[in-house]
This record gives sequence, structure tokens and C-alpha cells, in this order.
Amino acid sequence: MTATTNESQMTAMTTTDDLAPAKESLRIVQRVVFPANRDLDTLPLYVDPDTSKVKKDDGDSGAVVQAVGMTRKLHPEDILDRGSVQVRRGERLSFGSYFNAFPASYWRKWTVATKTVLHLETEGEGTVIVYRSNARGASQRVDSILVEGTAGNDFELTLAPFGDGGWYWFDLIAGGDGMTLKSAHWAVPDEGRPQGRVTLGVTTFNRADYCLETIKSIDADAGLREILAELIIVDQGNKKVADEDGFDVVAESMGDQLRVINQGNLGGSGGFARNMYEMVVSDKSDYVMLLDDDIELETEGVMRAVAFADLCRKPTIVGGHMFDMYNKSVLHAYSEVVNFYRFLWGPVEGLGNHDFSSAGLRSTPQLHRRWDADYNGWWMCLIPKTVVETIGLSLPVFIKWDDAEYSLRARAAGFPTVTLPGAAVWHVSWADKDDSVDWQAYYHERNRLIATLLHSPFPKGGRILRESLNTDVKHLVSMQYYPEQARIMALKDVLAGPGNLHQQLPTTMPKLRAMREEFQDSQVKTDPGAFPEVFRKRPPKKPQSYKQPGALGLLPWAVKTVLKQTLAPVRDSAKENPEAQVAHQDGKWWSLAHLDSAVVSNADGTGASWHLRDPKLARQLVVESAKLHAQLFSNWETLRAQYREALPEITSMDSWRETFEASEPSK
Repeated sequence: MTATTNESQMTAMTTTDDLAPAKESLRIVQRVVFPANRDLDTLPLYVDPDTSKVKKDDGDSGAVVQAVGMTRKLHPEDILDRGSVQVRRGERLSFGSYFNAFPASYWRKWTVATKTVLHLETEGEGTVIVYRSNARGASQRVDSILVEGTAGNDFELTLAPFGDGGWYWFDLIAGGDGMTLKSAHWAVPDEGRPQGRVTLGVTTFNRADYCLETIKSIDADAGLREILAELIIVDQGNKKVADEDGFDVVAESMGDQLRVINQGNLGGSGGFARNMYEMVVSDKSDYVMLLDDDIELETEGVMRAVAFADLCRKPTIVGGHMFDMYNKSVLHAYSEVVNFYRFLWGPVEGLGNHDFSSAGLRSTPQLHRRWDADYNGWWMCLIPKTVVETIGLSLPVFIKWDDAEYSLRARAAGFPTVTLPGAAVWHVSWADKDDSVDWQAYYHERNRLIATLLHSPFPKGGRILRESLNTDVKHLVSMQYYPEQARIMALKDVLAGPGNLHQQLPTTMPKLRAMREEFQDSQVKTDPGAFPEVFRKRPPKKPQSYKQPGALGLLPWAVKTVLKQTLAPVRDSAKENPEAQVAHQDGKWWSLAHLDSAVVSNADGTGASWHLRDPKLARQLVVESAKLHAQLFSNWETLRAQYREALPEITSMDSWRETFEASEPSK
């Protein structure tokens, strides 16, 4: 149904006239926005870049046909301000995009909303066409209207057909002398629910420059400031945010809405636990939104997440997506889940690293199905106060698995996690990182095992112990002795039980960094001339192209390779010169296993390290790994009971308060 009005905002008041019917109270939950700095790299997220094809509903044929009219890419100079855009004569803009389409299926599934109202303010002559999609990604025309002059139009749109997926969006086609979208937004009935307030919590360690930019973006958004209780920066580094040029100016502008807390380095879990803790004790807000420090924030997404949480049927964790900061149209993962048998995280259905500049929302059917998440990363995650009060704070694990474990614990208590399309940040990508071969290997191993003990429904944790032992072997045949030693340290700490998790927060990482100095494979050198020339006394007869062993041949390959790694002497020439220069992407365990030494590049390309096979050390590590895994297997049930019994205490406000007080910098 279409209605026309000259009002620029939805009425959010209820009439007191007893003779007139009560006016429905609507809440704006999503504004149509454009990138504040007219960033060309982000434009595909705001206006659909697909120029000719959209999928139309054609039964089960899945036919892709020519769209009516040509959709044009947005000219940056046509962005008039944050919410206004000019459409040139004869051109068409589609707002079937990540940030500006309305994710109707998520609102239908999780909130009390039964409809949405699209409101547009336009100027000039043109056509507005409203579309919707189904869970298969097929587009369907819903309504259209001709506009001229200055006009305001409402489209009342039901959420009934969006059980499994689907979006709403609109296109603008300019006629005459063109048209201008002055503003647009999506609203839903608020059911009398109050506007929530949010505490934004940032944890930072020596990323003061990034953190200051986040503060500035929050300060500049008047709409966000209206619902902001506090922005709390937990600064755990020695390069302080408060010392950055420009901090004093923005701090004065934000006033008591900005608070900086200095504490010792307790890792991400310690910083985010502090944000949760302060939100509860200050009693100023309904939610805490956890944000990473190395991000660029789309502030509109914060307001969308709060509005969504306000209208959820039950208290719900509302997460945002992560885009690649250095490839801004690429989405890290659309929804993330945990494989409970393997106890491993990952994106659903291959929806990782999706590039919206190559395939927009309208032409990617998978993005139209509603995907339900098991957890959301803490680069952007809204947690209701009642959830924190019910299940406690973060697990004290420094880094890795704290976010996933928290959502699993919340779900067990009846609180779901939703990853909401249209709420997002840009974050440094994982593409140039491989933290499984540095000191973080310890936390990958220990925290995954702890999370499995706490939440796995399978005997002995399903496949976790087998995969853990396999990973140890892969490190050893790759001559990666430092991460393997770190993983053995992790196994010992898991076997020691949950009693020392808080005490280990400030001490484990320094131990790991110190231990790194003992291993050649962890010594990264940035000078390309730091290593001897590559030399192999007897080069292979033909170029070597090693392939990963297949399932049938894996066991005999592994036996043969482990025997070689632990017993065969190292070629003398390999001790003096590396046998190969190996690019990071080629440094797989099945290829490195054939060498006695190699210079291997690191993930971001800034340096390399020399891996040299050490049979004696390999024997020691493989024997120790086998013994520890045997102990884990035999003691699994006892350890599971210990960790589950200790969980309420180690995540409690009182336990964390003691840890915070112990970590306060000396004055």
C-alpha cells in the first residue's frame, strides 16, 4: 500500500484525542546513508553496482534476465551529504545494497515487527520502484509511484512472506531535469518499547591512532550521541590514546560521554570484560557494544543494532559484520557458526570473503537467505545488560575463542546471537596474518580446548583431540618448533585445570614472547639479504610440485614423514644454506616436509625466517605431544566437570574485579 505525505519524519507520538483512533507509533530503525567521505571503494556497499542483471522470480528455473532500465554506478559528486543524493536525468540508482536495503527476514524472525514503512523525501521528477526478494534471491516488484516537485511518500510493507529470507529495497529513475533523494528511512511499529541506550566499549593496545579516529567518528554523529551513554576506552598499551594529537579536542567535545581507563595488558578478553563490568556497575545503559581498536566504524550500524535489540522478542546479542579495511568492498564472513563435532569456527556455506564490487546484493542469491549465527566476533558486538547480569563476563582467556564461547554460553541460557546485515565495521583483514605460527598458537590450542570442555555435546569432545594431535604433527614436519612448543605449553595448562586462568592473564604472553627467542624458526628478519644464498647439493631432477596427500595415502605418508623428521640426519649442506626460498602461500606442511631447511616468508610479506630440521627436538616434541594428548583423553570427563563447575566463578563480577584491581598501573 502506498500513501503520500508531506511530513519529513514519521510521527512517533500517540494522539490524545479520544474521538480519533490512536495513531500508530513508528520508530526509525534504518536510515538510507552514503559514505561520509565519498569513498569510491565503499560505494558498492551503499548503491548496488550491478549494471544490467538482477535475478527475477521465474519459478524454479533460476533464470537471470535483463533488468528493466539500466542501473548506473553512482557518481561520487552526486552524493550531496550523508543522507542525500542526486540522480541525473535518465539514470537509475538501485538501493538494493548491503547498507541501504532492508533485511526483512531478520526483522521478521527475531523482532516483534510485522511490517516496515519506507519513507522517502524527494525533489524533482522521477519514479520510485519498491522491490522485495525471496529466500532464493529472486526479485519481485512490489509497488511504484511517479513523483514530481517536493514530495514525501510512504510505502507500508508487510513482513509476512520473509520466513526464510529476503530483503526490501527501492530504485530511483530520474526523468525531466533529474531528481534528488533528500532523505529516506525504514521504520517499524515500536510496540511501546522505549529507546535503549548503549555503552560503546573499545579495548586497545598500542593502536592509539586508529582508536582516536573511532572516537572522532562517534563524536561527529549527532544521532549516535543521542543514544550514547558512554564511550569507554580500555587502554592496555604503553602508547596511550590520551597522548595522541587531537585527543584533547575531541575529549572536550564529548565531555562525560567519553571515559578512558588505563589497565595492565589483560588481552582482548580482559579489556572487553572491563567494558562489560563498567557498563553494569555504572547502570547508565541497556547495552554494551564491544568494538575492536583497529577499525573504521560505520556509525549508522550502531544505531541499527540498538534499534534491532530494542525490538527483539527476547534479549539478544546483536553482532555486526566485518569488512576488509584494505579492500573495503570485501566482507569477511556473512554469518559464523561452530562445527560442534570438530569444535571449529567458520563462515556458513562458503560465504566468506564476498566482494560486493564484483557481485552485489541483488545478484547474489546466497545473501538473500537468512543465515543464523552461533556467535559474532567482538570487532562489533552488542550485548544486552541482562545477558551480562545472567551469564557473567568474558572467559579470562586473553585472546581467541572468548567471543565464540560467550555466545555459546548465552545461547545455553536462552539468549540467541544474531549477525545483523547493515551493521558493520572495516577491520584489518586476516588475509595478511597467520597467527597460528607465532605466540598466539598457544591461545588457539588452549582456548579451543577449554571451549570444547565447556560446551561440546560429544564424548571426548568429538574430533577435537584427533585434530589437535594432527596439528602438532603438521607443525613438526613443517619445522615450526616454536609454535609446537607453545601448543605443548597450552596442553599442560589445560590439564592443570581452571584455577589459574585469571592469574595467567598478565603473565603467559610475556613468557611466550621470551620463549620465542629460543627458536630459529620464529626469528623473523626483514632484510632480504639476512640469509645465506639458497643451495641444494643435489637439486630435484624436475621442478617439484608437492600435493597434499589424499585420504587413502595420508597414514602411510605421515608415518614415513614423521620417521624422517625424527630420525633421518640433516643434510650438511642444509645447515649452511637453506634448500629453498618458500613464499608464505606455498609453505604448506606437505611441501615443507620434503625439505631439511627453508627460508619461509611471513604472512604480511614484511620478513622471513629460516626453518631448519632438528630431529632430536622433533623427537622430544612428538613424544611429549602424544603423552599429553593421552592424558587429555583419559582425564576428559574429570576436566570437563572441573571447567563447567568453575565457569560461573571465573566469569563473575567479583573475580574480574580482583583481576582489574591487580592490573592497575602503579602511580
